Amino acid sequence: MTRRHEILKEMGLTPVWRLRNEKKEMEEVKEETGWIELKRIVPACTACGLHKTRTQTVLGVGDEQADWLFIGEAPGAEEDRLGEPFVGQAGKLLDNMLAAIGLKRDENVYICNVLKCRPPGNRNPEPEEVAKCSPHLMKQIALIQPKLIIAMGRFAAQTLLNSDASIASLRGRLHQYAGLPLIVTYHPAYLLRNLPDKVKAWQDLVFARRTMQSL
Repeated sequence: MTRRHEILKEMGLTPVWRLRNEKKEMEEVKEETGWIELKRIVPACTACGLHKTRTQTVLGVGDEQADWLFIGEAPGAEEDRLGEPFVGQAGKLLDNMLAAIGLKRDENVYICNVLKCRPPGNRNPEPEEVAKCSPHLMKQIALIQPKLIIAMGRFAAQTLLNSDASIASLRGRLHQYAGLPLIVTYHPAYLLRNLPDKVKAWQDLVFARRTMQSL
């Protein structure tokens, strides 16, 4: 035992330090256990009718301690087949959008959807499906604790902001979800069908990058 340690022990500081370390370790274990539990619960979920038609659930992909969290609507056909979000044409566009602001999938970025199962025919999510699946998303956000959330598309924005407002009215402003900054932009699949709005999406990304730099 060093002289310094003896002095700290006499002052009653070493047990406090040990407790702090143990608390940190317990928090890390709790976080890890949380992900393990979520990855067990989601594939087994039968809370809504989508479990009858899915190939598999699509939880999310990326850095589980990311600063950036991108949230879309629901898996499509390719996502349902491969079990990973944004792997089709919309996924390629999202990767390009990330690259435009110096980001890469899996590097300080986590990507997921509001729904973890594909709606048949890629139809819009129904309110009951969103309500049943939202707890999984909320748990993800709580575990990741990102610095900034990017809600892509109407369903992600309206779900997180508990609003029925349009994307146009929600863009360009900094919102809050559970104390976390949130920015709204268009869904990549929408941008594939509406090319002129790519300019607006770029403006959103610049706003997001500037916001992140100020956090």
